[in-house]
Amino acid sequence: MSRLIHFGLHRREACGVLIAALCVVGLVRTAYAGEPVMKEQDINQQSVTNALAPTEASDAIVTRGFVLSNKQPGVAPRPGAPAKRPAAQMLITFATNSSELTDSARTALDKVALALQSDRLAPYKFRVEGHADPRGSPDANMKLSEDRAAAVVEYLTQKDGIAPERLSSVGKGSSEPLNTRNPAAPENRRVTIVTVTD
Repeated sequence: MSRLIHFGLHRREACGVLIAALCVVGLVRTAYAGEPVMKEQDINQQSVTNALAPTEASDAIVTRGFVLSNKQPGVAPRPGAPAKRPAAQMLITFATNSSELTDSARTALDKVALALQSDRLAPYKFRVEGHADPRGSPDANMKLSEDRAAAVVEYLTQKDGIAPERLSSVGKGSSEPLNTRNPAAPENRRVTIVTVTD
């Protein structure tokens, strides 16, 4: 009996380690807001495509030799719904207190455009959200975040040829910080691209 319990704990620990490893390499996608923010040098077509492509929720658990399912025999499956709202959070850089894109931001956005033009993402529309840290007045932060989101949309449509009807922009000001412990953290000044699935 003690061997069986000991073995079960090792299996559980091994599963935990495997899930953690899969999360690190991006094979398991979390459904919470703690997803990593991509830095400009880490942005590439594949990472953006994977982050923005909707996935279907599944009622089945696939294991190594069999499938566990909660579906009743003879009952039609319900249509799949997205497991989470697909989004890519990116540190797109701008000139200080400005909506002017830096050279590295333009390079990163060129890669974002390749992803948006890919077969997996071509059918979708996207919302570009600008975020600011809480330094400065709320009105100034809102205006800056709106201007930065609009600058990203303008670059993607005018420079990279994304159809304007596929993109919209919105400013969030400092209302959705990722790092509440450090208000000035760079991840609080980010651009989020959200796939519009409704």
